[in-house]
Amino acid sequence: MASSVLPAWSSIMVLVVLTAGVRPPPCCRAEFTVVVPDTSAAALVDAPQPGFSDRARTDPAEQRAVQEVMAATGNGWAWGIPDVCRGRWHGIECVPDRHDVYHVVSLAFGALSDDTAFPACDAATATLSPAVLALPHLRSLFFYRCFTGNPQPIAALLGRLGPASFRSLVLRQNGHVGSIPPELGNLRALRVLDLHGNQLTAAIPPTLQSLTHLRMLDLSYNRLAGPVPRFDFQRLSILDLSHNALQGGVPWSLGQCRSLLKIDLSENRLTGTIPGALGELSELMLLDLSHNALSGPIPAALSRLASLRSLILSDNRMQFSTVPDGFFTGLKALTTLVLSGMGLAGTIPESIGELVELRVLRLDNNQFTGVIPAIFRRLERASELRVDGNRLVGPIPFGKEMMWRLGKKLRVGGNEGLCYDTKQEGLEGIVALAGVADCDSVRSRTTQHLVWSNSTVVSRRGGVATVTSSAASVSRNTGGTRVETTWLVFVCLHLAWFVAL
Repeated sequence: MASSVLPAWSSIMVLVVLTAGVRPPPCCRAEFTVVVPDTSAAALVDAPQPGFSDRARTDPAEQRAVQEVMAATGNGWAWGIPDVCRGRWHGIECVPDRHDVYHVVSLAFGALSDDTAFPACDAATATLSPAVLALPHLRSLFFYRCFTGNPQPIAALLGRLGPASFRSLVLRQNGHVGSIPPELGNLRALRVLDLHGNQLTAAIPPTLQSLTHLRMLDLSYNRLAGPVPRFDFQRLSILDLSHNALQGGVPWSLGQCRSLLKIDLSENRLTGTIPGALGELSELMLLDLSHNALSGPIPAALSRLASLRSLILSDNRMQFSTVPDGFFTGLKALTTLVLSGMGLAGTIPESIGELVELRVLRLDNNQFTGVIPAIFRRLERASELRVDGNRLVGPIPFGKEMMWRLGKKLRVGGNEGLCYDTKQEGLEGIVALAGVADCDSVRSRTTQHLVWSNSTVVSRRGGVATVTSSAASVSRNTGGTRVETTWLVFVCLHLAWFVAL
């Protein structure tokens, strides 16, 4: 089961999970893998020869160290392996040096899938053996769900792994408790630090800012508190601190991490405004700041993120903030736009209709007014479109083909002024139109309201002319002020309906 140089572990493998704002929305999630080539592997073990060697044998000291590490995880069977690098078992990677001596460069534990059969751990008894320090050429260590039945802190001794050679530390969903050991800041060559899905507490240690070679930092799904550190890593591609209890603001220094592809700070307690410096991240593909307490407005600088595919800002209460009409003109790559539950006001930007790659659009539960832009008919690739829970009026502009295609993923309810055109055939049975009035009945009700309001004012004031006077004159006529104000509200609202129709 062993291997010599396994392609998946002879490079740094970064797992990237792009999550959407509403938890968990399968339609807004995407997964992909970024593989970063490691061109310096040869230098790590004195110019090793590529591939498997029939002559090479494992260094005896490293052989014993691996067996001790294996035994500590509940894999005592490893004591019977005569040569761990020649035994061809998954989870170990070795490379030979010029003297035909194998050196261990990577260890991995935990069953990711049936196709990735790393040695499983005995979760009730597994521990991390100090023997891992006897592997001087180790550059990658991976544990997945290994200590869940025996919760323990992350071992501080990991900070003593080769500071000039150790590249990747992945401790995912192991049930680790306590704080992140500051000693991890000693791993100056580290490129991947993944502590996702544990029970880590306290603040992110400032020593992590010494890890200037980091390309991926995933501390998501823990219980971390305190501020987001002012990272300014030039090589950082993936930053995921989501689902913690982090406080304070989004640091402007992230705008200096010019290699960022993904920023996920969702599900925290962040406050303040979104820094405009994020608009400098020309390679950014995902920005998720949802489910925080950020305030508006949305900075105009974000409209410069030409590579952005997912923008998720939902459930930040930016009460009465508006979005400029041309804001999305430069965001042609967007496939996911989630602005739900933000209290946004004004009209819906027509530039959203120019996002021809858009798959998911959520504008629900805001204070948007006016009509649904007719240009939204161009969103032919959309698989979900939500504008429910706003103050929209006028006819729904989508054709029957688009409405049938979207099905239950089209939501327009909670907008009392919206209606559908009865002249369109084939609308019977469209789920999205349940509870939505037809435009003819809206016209009829509007006319009745206007007639009733007009007659009421005439009876109170003796004529229509007084109603159309200025606000100042209305306020002076105190006897009819309440009725006249009501009439004006009806006029404004229904005039918008008539223009839309």
